[in-house]
Amino acid sequence: MLPSNSSDPTDLPLSRLPVVMPGAGFDLLQGIRILDLSTSIAGPFATMLLGDLGAHVIKVERPGTGDDARAWGPPFLDGESLWFLSVNRNKQSVALDYSSPEGAKLLRELADRCDVVLINQPARVAKKLGVDAASIGAGRDDLIHVSITGFGVDGERADWTCYDLIAEGYSGVMDLTGEAEGEPQKIGTPAADMLAGQDAALAVIAALFARTRTGKGRAIDISLVDSMTRFLNCRIVPYLGSGELPRRSGGRDSVIAIYQAFHTADEPITLGLGNDNIWRRFWEAVGEPEYGADPRFATNADRRARRAEIVAKIQGLLLTKPRAHWLSLLRNARVPAGPINRIDEVAEDPELQRRRVLYCLDANGRKIPQVGTAICLDGQANVPRTPPPRLGEHTYAVLQELLGLDHASLAALSAAGIIAGAAE
Repeated sequence: MLPSNSSDPTDLPLSRLPVVMPGAGFDLLQGIRILDLSTSIAGPFATMLLGDLGAHVIKVERPGTGDDARAWGPPFLDGESLWFLSVNRNKQSVALDYSSPEGAKLLRELADRCDVVLINQPARVAKKLGVDAASIGAGRDDLIHVSITGFGVDGERADWTCYDLIAEGYSGVMDLTGEAEGEPQKIGTPAADMLAGQDAALAVIAALFARTRTGKGRAIDISLVDSMTRFLNCRIVPYLGSGELPRRSGGRDSVIAIYQAFHTADEPITLGLGNDNIWRRFWEAVGEPEYGADPRFATNADRRARRAEIVAKIQGLLLTKPRAHWLSLLRNARVPAGPINRIDEVAEDPELQRRRVLYCLDANGRKIPQVGTAICLDGQANVPRTPPPRLGEHTYAVLQELLGLDHASLAALSAAGIIAGAAE
């Protein structure tokens, strides 16, 4: 594979993705306006999801540097961070310094014209900047305020700094990830950020629905550690009810007896024999129905008690033929199995491309790889309305449209360093 900073765009993996042009997109949240004061991944992912569903998202960024993620690289694409590009479509960018009194006044005026304000500053910082729920929502009973932090807005940890890595450690997921004799491992994606962002988007939608009945807003408190801990629901509850402590095992200790990766003659596969019928179908498919019918393995509990013996037998069998043989055979027998794809293989997956989970957005010749909303409505995948914005791209347009500022006022604000962006 060629490096992602190749000077020839036709050499990049994005050139093999289906091309999507900006369009109308989903309109489920049409008419909802969101003020996004967040940075990095969790908050921007939340507002991108809401934007994908039709909300109008105004992203407020620091003049000069913008969202922290704009600097996260390499890799870069045409000078832009690909991490930033991954979570910021369907937004307008306003470059505004609201640490100054005049900038704070503009921010409050923008918030007064929005349904939702989302922040990711720790509680102490949020209060200092006047963007906490009590301050920015003063006089507004209908405002929905969302805070995404590492540990929540109250308690002894409220002021502690946090990243996805820290939250994964707190939650227990790192302790359960990796080989039994190996070191704890982080999940290979910013899982806490993505889960917290998804929780925030879900909570906003629920709060908007409730507001249609009550007319009241909500103060939503999302914690990376909380979201990541909830992700371990199916490991924590069994421990609490049994006292049996789950340990790191390379993914080979599911409550399902046979539910793990196996080697074949070439590439590994995953295999999940999740119920008695699948157990029998597997052994019939591989030509040993008598093993599947053995009363020693009649139930999942029986199979768990003899897991080592069964795993050794399956592993010996699968080593006799290549991955493609087994996947075809097991697919036809309706036995859950699959490859362990690398990212480049995922990117080439024809079904993910067909369903527009993976595509290349062409916005006036600006080619940007994207992972889609991954939701189909009435048989249709979503289409982005706009690409991820340049820093301050919409400063003048938003302040003119929403606040009615004229060119002279905008020029004065720009000269004072309070706003940044190209004049419309």
